[in-house]
Amino acid sequence: MNCIVTAGPTYEPLDDVRRLTNFSTGRLGAELANFLVARGHKVILLVGEMATYSGERKAQRVEIFSTAADLREKLKSLSTKKTDAIFHAAAVGDFAFGRIFAPDAASKLTEIKPAKKISTRAGKMLVELLPAPKIISELRGWFPKTKIVGWKFEADGKREDAITAAQRQIAECSTDLCVVNGPAYGEGFGLLSRSGAPAHLSNPPLLFDALEKAAVLFVK
Repeated sequence: MNCIVTAGPTYEPLDDVRRLTNFSTGRLGAELANFLVARGHKVILLVGEMATYSGERKAQRVEIFSTAADLREKLKSLSTKKTDAIFHAAAVGDFAFGRIFAPDAASKLTEIKPAKKISTRAGKMLVELLPAPKIISELRGWFPKTKIVGWKFEADGKREDAITAAQRQIAECSTDLCVVNGPAYGEGFGLLSRSGAPAHLSNPPLLFDALEKAAVLFVK
């Protein structure tokens, strides 16, 4: 198969020295890419610049992305190539920066213009956070015949809530599978398809094996 794996976090710049990002290390996506290569598949690994995992990257092609917009453009540009499966494990940020406010001489908050380095001398500053566009919702339009696997990390609620969120992602984004994990799900991973009960995989190697087999069946 020809595969694309995304891994690690995006970030959004506040100014030239400050960023909004998340705690994703990129490890799961990098190890999945290694697993697929070991199974004989061709892999393009798109990995976040801020990924902290330093393990080996065996993908035949590795590209680094920065912001969500950068990852979006890299994925869109790959849509002209034959792709059998996409494993979208990257932790794309949910928010981007909007307007910035700081106190003026009368201690009234006033919108300020972005700068290379926003001064903190004025004291308190308020920054607007805007919802970021969801890349996963665009993948089906770019890759209409590709097996698409999404990820859903849920921190709050119970396992049933996490599974419901994963089912919603599949329905809303027209993906084929969704991996769900995080504190709400608990130990291991849930693997959901468009139909049927969720499969529970207790560790990454079992998850990788299930994902590879599902993708191969789809291609056949």
